[in-house]
Amino acid sequence: MGLLLATTPAMAERLLVSNEKDNTITVVDAGTLAVVKTVKVGARPRGITLSKDGRALYICTSDADHIEVLDLASLTVNRTLPSGPDPELFTLSPDGKTLYVSNENDNMVSVLDIAAGRIVTEIPVGVEPEGMGISPDGKILVNTSETTSMAHFIDTQSHEVLANVLVGSRPRVAQWTKDGSLVWVSAEVGGTVSIIDSAQHKVIQTIRFDIPGVPKESIQPVGIQLTADGATAFVALGPANRVAVIDTHSYQVKKYLLVGQRVWNLAFSGDGKRLYTTNGVSNDLSVIDVDALKVVKSVPVGRLPWGVVVAP
Repeated sequence: MGLLLATTPAMAERLLVSNEKDNTITVVDAGTLAVVKTVKVGARPRGITLSKDGRALYICTSDADHIEVLDLASLTVNRTLPSGPDPELFTLSPDGKTLYVSNENDNMVSVLDIAAGRIVTEIPVGVEPEGMGISPDGKILVNTSETTSMAHFIDTQSHEVLANVLVGSRPRVAQWTKDGSLVWVSAEVGGTVSIIDSAQHKVIQTIRFDIPGVPKESIQPVGIQLTADGATAFVALGPANRVAVIDTHSYQVKKYLLVGQRVWNLAFSGDGKRLYTTNGVSNDLSVIDVDALKVVKSVPVGRLPWGVVVAP
């Protein structure tokens, strides 16, 4: 029995995909990779994240200017939470009580008390805030501003900006390392990933990409995921239709994996053996075997798939 459970964790999992153009969440059985349900939600769903107990999905419905809560038992929206205008991405505090929301249209980060259902405060940041990443201890929040091309380090107690770090043009995603020492920030227009020392607030490494036969302007890094052991990073490269596989010790690209068209965001299975990518133009989900570093399946979902989350 123990062996069976150890080898089949993905069978009980569900994949949740936000479809920006269809205003839906696609629910995929991770074991069969079959679509089991399509759920209607608010206008232009993009960023999605799980509640700490795994029972709910928080959804940035950007054009509805609020956050919806999808109950994962009934697969119905049972609550609406406030946000600022055009919420695009957010991150959940480690204790699961607070959502930090980037509001693209008013250059603010909203601090949302989930239980109370109210915005506690708003933090002014750069122009067009986008990426959101919180340190493992919950003390420091990083927000990226697309037009300002900065990563803003924010104290989650005082809500003050501690530092502004210049990165590549149009930064999208901020991903902390497990030990909290580094933050990886993707720059979509700059075509780079910046590695920031979180204590010194300095860029210590810049990763660039070179794919034979692919124009430089098509290489647009967005989503970033790091393996549980911290040894490998996967970076979605947008219209290049590739996911870069990076050695985190040498910062060298080991391989490029061909996935669907305009790859946006990434999520690991619970056991870390699969990586799922949302492909916005080909309207599908690519399934990557992490050990073999091979794409093994394509799963059609809705139109303009954007976010992906793995739920129990």
